[in-house]
Amino acid sequence: MDAQFSNNELHKVDNEDYRSITSIVYLLQAIAIFTALPFFIAVIINYIKKGDVKGTLSESHFQWQIRTFWYSLFWGIIGAILVFVLVGYAILFINYIWVIYRIIKGWLRLSSGQAMYI
Repeated sequence: MDAQFSNNELHKVDNEDYRSITSIVYLLQAIAIFTALPFFIAVIINYIKKGDVKGTLSESHFQWQIRTFWYSLFWGIIGAILVFVLVGYAILFINYIWVIYRIIKGWLRLSSGQAMYI
């Protein structure tokens, strides 16, 4: 006998699955603090699953994660270029702290069931 779920129960299961994927992306971003490859894997997951999370709590988190990736990549490149004039070290450090802040902020809001403000 197959279990039958109401629409609300199915929606809840979907949201839990999406929250798990969103949490995995935050984990990959956190690991990326030490090595860059997981950051790229995380954003690929974001883009692949972006359509699936439309209209859910995870949608705002995906936007937050994608923006974190692109801005950190931009400032990382600028910082790397400017390392030769020493100001690049400050840019890289600030970028590093900013990424950590965004990961923590997003993960805390996800765990408390809150959407990200965009």
